[in-house]
Amino acid sequence: MPILDKRKGDDILALVPASKRTKNEVVFSSREKAVVQNGPPRTSSLFAPIMLLEGHQGDIFSLEFHPEGQYLASTGFDRQICIKCENNIIFIWNIIVIWNVYGECENISVMTGHSGAIMELHFSPDGNHLYTASTDMTLGLWDIAVGTRIKKLKGHTSFVNSVSGARRGLTQLCSGSDDSTIRVWDPRKRGQCYTLNNTYQLTAVTFNDTAEQVISGGIDNDIKVWDLRKNSILYKLKGHSDTITGLSLSPDGSYILSNAMDNTLRIWDVRPFAPYERCVKILSGHQHNFEKNLLRCAWSLDGSKVSAGSSDRFHYIWDTTSRRILYKLPGHNGSVNDIDFHPKEPIVCSGSSDKQIYLGEIETTQ
Repeated sequence: MPILDKRKGDDILALVPASKRTKNEVVFSSREKAVVQNGPPRTSSLFAPIMLLEGHQGDIFSLEFHPEGQYLASTGFDRQICIKCENNIIFIWNIIVIWNVYGECENISVMTGHSGAIMELHFSPDGNHLYTASTDMTLGLWDIAVGTRIKKLKGHTSFVNSVSGARRGLTQLCSGSDDSTIRVWDPRKRGQCYTLNNTYQLTAVTFNDTAEQVISGGIDNDIKVWDLRKNSILYKLKGHSDTITGLSLSPDGSYILSNAMDNTLRIWDVRPFAPYERCVKILSGHQHNFEKNLLRCAWSLDGSKVSAGSSDRFHYIWDTTSRRILYKLPGHNGSVNDIDFHPKEPIVCSGSSDKQIYLGEIETTQ
């Protein structure tokens, strides 16, 4: 299995780009120890307050922490793995990279299989599998322990922009595509279980907490909540004035976070008997631009913070109560396309079009 170049950590305490270290350089030195000792108190088990991970050869579109927090998966549009067969056909694959979160953050596994850009990935709740959505019009189900794709789901007729898995109960996936359909899959069975027809291209999908509903966003600016039992739209969430690029369900399942090209994040109440006006918070400060990347968003585990990608090269984190920007994290040299919160520690990660990933610790309280 091919392994990308290892990326060492750096002990810089300020929120600035981390410097690079060669493979053979000694990790600890008296100078480095002094920097750590003289800096602010550490809040995580990261090797250093900021870690820079390199190895991707193209835009990073999606990344996520493993449910137990020891690994990080990342993917995008690398186009770097070429396999030449006996009949002289060359295959160019895009890759999924698994990294260690702790220690020196080496990449420990690389998986290949999609011929198109991989737009989104997520771990299964038990952490044993990964789900991927690709512009090659397929979904992938991957075995983490073996490091291979074990299922290829076909049915969409255009780019698949988003995928999400059920949190509990049945093993289900939902996907949204440029073919204007949402498809619900059971990987244990052949073909899709449901097809929901939308009018416009879909850019983001997720299940509700019970997986009885699918929540979708697309280029028509509306968020739609679909009832899988009736195969129809239950209600719409209106407020955004441009394409929805990311959706994330809150940890308790009560709210949906949306990111859109109108440069706002919105928090919506999706509980069954919520008031008619379901938009409860609007947050701003981040940016979208002409690149039209699908910038994703995420919740912290306790629901007190949300985060979003931004085209201005910063990683933004907001307080959900005050709507105040808590962090505007620099370092990237390209659009920040995806972000995530660690499931157990005050650690955040970001992936960018600059081909780099940053891990960083934040304060435990604000």
